[in-house]
Amino acid sequence: EVQLQASGGGLVQPGGSLRLSCAASGFADDDYAIAWFRQVPGKEREGIVCISIGEGAAYYDDSVKGRFTISSDSAKNAVFLQMNSLKSEDTAVYYCAGGDRSASDCQDYSRGMDFWGNGTQVTVSS
Repeated sequence: EVQLQASGGGLVQPGGSLRLSCAASGFADDDYAIAWFRQVPGKEREGIVCISIGEGAAYYDDSVKGRFTISSDSAKNAVFLQMNSLKSEDTAVYYCAGGDRSASDCQDYSRGMDFWGNGTQVTVSS
């Protein structure tokens, strides 16, 4: 059974940094993708970045490109999201999600994801 567990959220001042972690278990191999989503109350969940685990290729939404960096550690079965230069607009509940898809389809969030982890709250405020 696939399980995803997100952690690392917290309160940070504008311009600060946070590192989120997504621990993954239950995948048969590395032929899958992990994406980070975020959601604010009353709004739809928004995909912001996806990484193809097998290829190591990452795809970023323009809203986070240049500020956020996704990486993976296969030995630890974990995906990380380094968030720098945080803005108040980044305040949201962040989720990691998994899907059995190719690198070319990694960022096609309209497909929906197959597995969801818990949410971790990120609050950017002075």
